[in-house]
Amino acid sequence: MVKLNKIYTRTGDDGTTGLVAGPRRKKHDLRVESYGEVDEANSCIGLARQQLAGHPSLDKTLMRIQNDLFDLGADLATPDTGKKPEYEPLRIAQSQVDRLEKEIDALNADLEPLRSFVLPGGTPAAAALHLARTVARRAERRIVALQDCEGEAVSAAAVAYINRLSDFLFVAARWVNEKGRTDILWVPGQNR
Repeated sequence: MVKLNKIYTRTGDDGTTGLVAGPRRKKHDLRVESYGEVDEANSCIGLARQQLAGHPSLDKTLMRIQNDLFDLGADLATPDTGKKPEYEPLRIAQSQVDRLEKEIDALNADLEPLRSFVLPGGTPAAAALHLARTVARRAERRIVALQDCEGEAVSAAAVAYINRLSDFLFVAARWVNEKGRTDILWVPGQNR
């Protein structure tokens, strides 16, 4: 159980932060940026949830996803050092990825087929979900860059989860736009 009595510690005043396990890292380190981007995506989802009056089932799903994103942050903040850890680190599980896929399929089954790319917008809820989607995609790019760094390990389930999350947020944005009927579609070359 996490217990925080004091919010500031002054240990980061030198521009470093402590990971769950391993040495301190600079605050601009790619691992720190990765879980920072996940935190930003989580905050955007929290903002989107404030727009979801009338969609309690989606709100409940997004609340669960926010919890999953803390799991993902803990996963990223606990690098695999190759040494036996004192405790079992929290990792994203394949079951979390599978659940997201099922939720994508369930929402997508209700949607009008796409006839063009969708412009971010429509209802305030959809616009907020699209913003969360783009932040999740940025987090994914950071996580994949971290995965590609020599000496850094990121689990396949963590990468898959953040990839599915942006897909889920896209489908959820369409779903709150009256199941795709009020999506704003891109019209190529419209303003030439």
